[in-house]
Amino acid sequence: MANFSKKRRNFLRNAIAAGAGLWFLQKFFAPVPAAKTLLARVPMDSVPGRGALVYRQQRFALIREEGTVYVLSLVCTHLGCTLSVTPKGLSCPCHGSVFDRFGVVLKGPADKDLPRLELQQQGKDWLIYG
Repeated sequence: MANFSKKRRNFLRNAIAAGAGLWFLQKFFAPVPAAKTLLARVPMDSVPGRGALVYRQQRFALIREEGTVYVLSLVCTHLGCTLSVTPKGLSCPCHGSVFDRFGVVLKGPADKDLPRLELQQQGKDWLIYG
């Protein structure tokens, strides 16, 4: 009986030590989430009924399309050039990639759609995070 109690204590001690070790390793090796950076605060009433507000220096466009408001990155997914915004879509002046108003690639060499940035409503403002 004493041998069984000793095995049980050893098992429990090892299980607790393994659990603590796994917790420590997870904390140590887990990627640190990137801090969100506030790129802009935009009054809601400044967004056109259908169209875009372009912020070239921050490299994003705040777009209202079909009743939806969203933010697209203006960084070309091919080599990182700043995109030009036209009434029909977005185009890369460097290598000729073309994207629609939703950021979907229409013509390469870019092969990835444009990412959307985080958009939050706060009072009567839109907060854009990158």
